[in-house]
Amino acid sequence: MRAWQFEGAGRPISLNEVPEPEPGPGEVVIDVAAAGLCHSDLMYMEVGEETMPFLPMTQGHENAGVISALGDGVEGRSIGDVVGVCSSGVRPPLGMFSHGGFADKLVADARDLARVPEGLDLSLAALATDAGMTSYHAIIKVGGASTGMKVGVIGYGGLGQIGTRAAVLAGAEVHVAETKESAWDLARQAGATDVVRDAAEWAGRGFDLVVDYAGFDTTQKAIDAVARGGTVVQVGLGLPTFTVKTPTLLGRTLVGSLGGTVEDIEEVYDLFVRREIEPAYTEIGFEEIGDGLERLRRNEVTGRLVARLDR
Repeated sequence: MRAWQFEGAGRPISLNEVPEPEPGPGEVVIDVAAAGLCHSDLMYMEVGEETMPFLPMTQGHENAGVISALGDGVEGRSIGDVVGVCSSGVRPPLGMFSHGGFADKLVADARDLARVPEGLDLSLAALATDAGMTSYHAIIKVGGASTGMKVGVIGYGGLGQIGTRAAVLAGAEVHVAETKESAWDLARQAGATDVVRDAAEWAGRGFDLVVDYAGFDTTQKAIDAVARGGTVVQVGLGLPTFTVKTPTLLGRTLVGSLGGTVEDIEEVYDLFVRREIEPAYTEIGFEEIGDGLERLRRNEVTGRLVARLDR
């Protein structure tokens, strides 16, 4: 079968022929229908050779498809079930510590599967497993966005667009910082109160919560924006290191949020099906994954890129 694989530092992702996987006990094989592309894939390519347990590594941690084989001991799942895969669950993170879904088939732990509701497009089902889960978990479960809160969202990309809308639905007053002006109207349509180019404009504004979905050394700007007693949730990994002024942390909380749960994915699926959240995304072919990652690197993508393998 085909698989897009990271082979080492400084090398572009490669499309290789690899053996088809077999499920072990408690595992399933999924015929991948849709796989989302993420800035984290690029980060993995920068640090992967130091941390990945083996190479080459099939990338892709945002996946949905159809179960085609069951391992011993799998209960509650059937061949033909349409599922999304939680990449921060029982199995080591996909595309970094275990083979991911930039391939025709994927092995997953049955406990990491979210049921895709009838009528949900599989591109949305795929992006919900990371962009949806991670953004929702950070702003709702970790940040606690709710009625009466003044919330800032840094980065209106694949994650920020979902986080913004989730906080609006929760009743928060939401402000967005996004350098790409082409996304500003989308942010306003999602219910953002206002949009600025640079989160530095929020300094001293006394926000209750800021969620940084960008991570391009924007953490300090988030800290400067929140009031004493406020919280900054760091999600984005645009750069491998950040710099913050230690005294500005006093009286404020800085917490990192990683991934989420199967429950989070299924809650996002429900919001998608009810069209409460309608993220922007662009579909590409499986053969375009390598080029798609380069588009992400050049910041040429609005919303999310999703590779479709079932078309």
